Amino acid sequence: MKRLGNRRVIVTGASRGIGAALATRLAAEGADVALVARTVAQHDHLAGSLHETRDRLAGFGGRVVLIAADLADEDGRSHIIPAAIEGLGGPIDILINNAAAAIYNMPSAFTPKRRRMTFEVNVFAPHDLAMGVLPSMIERGQGWIVNVSSGSVRAAPGPPYASDGLGARIGLYGSSKAALNRLTQALAQDVYGSGVRVNTIEPRAAVMSEGAAALIADTVKTSQIESMEAMVEATLALCDCDPDFTGRVCVSLDLIAELGLTVQGLDGSALR
Repeated sequence: MKRLGNRRVIVTGASRGIGAALATRLAAEGADVALVARTVAQHDHLAGSLHETRDRLAGFGGRVVLIAADLADEDGRSHIIPAAIEGLGGPIDILINNAAAAIYNMPSAFTPKRRRMTFEVNVFAPHDLAMGVLPSMIERGQGWIVNVSSGSVRAAPGPPYASDGLGARIGLYGSSKAALNRLTQALAQDVYGSGVRVNTIEPRAAVMSEGAAALIADTVKTSQIESMEAMVEATLALCDCDPDFTGRVCVSLDLIAELGLTVQGLDGSALR
């Protein structure tokens, strides 16, 4: 029997990278998946699309729904939950807030528009989507919400502080992810005892998705990279955890060690 046995899942940011990999593994484990991204077609400068992710999921036999939505716009994201429920044939069991506005710059260089976009996508959209799925989860006494965070929440060492490089440009993005972590804990506290689990997961090291490769490939050493499969394995554990495993801010490789997990391939098979 497949681990997730026809559970209905939403994955945002599913056109490439961690989102596409998560969707693949979830489908391999028996889930029906709603794939969400800004467009269903190819991005203007990054590889991957919802069409390509759907094709990767086709062989697993579950339902797959494509939903185009601008997570930076409150109205633009309001149709995600209704569309997923209609397309998957019932209420959502698992919500994975993976999409992120990864805008790296010094705080003084952020325009109001980019600052607003960062918090809309990284904090407000996960909150809105959680509010959309929580009523039915609470009614059924079961549900899982997983927010994908980042190690950038930790402050840069100093003084003295670096004046250039990624560490100098990631602070405002990290601030939004720190807010997401605290929101996760607040939601977990709010619904504790209902059977709904709310957690965050972040990689311990860089996961070289298409977006990460474009932004930070020149600044990351091989020793600072973890596999996509490891990040997915840790996230999957939070999609099937016990009711009291909630309100946690988890680090991928640490969670794998804590739970004694064996990292599998994205199709659920053993890694060679």
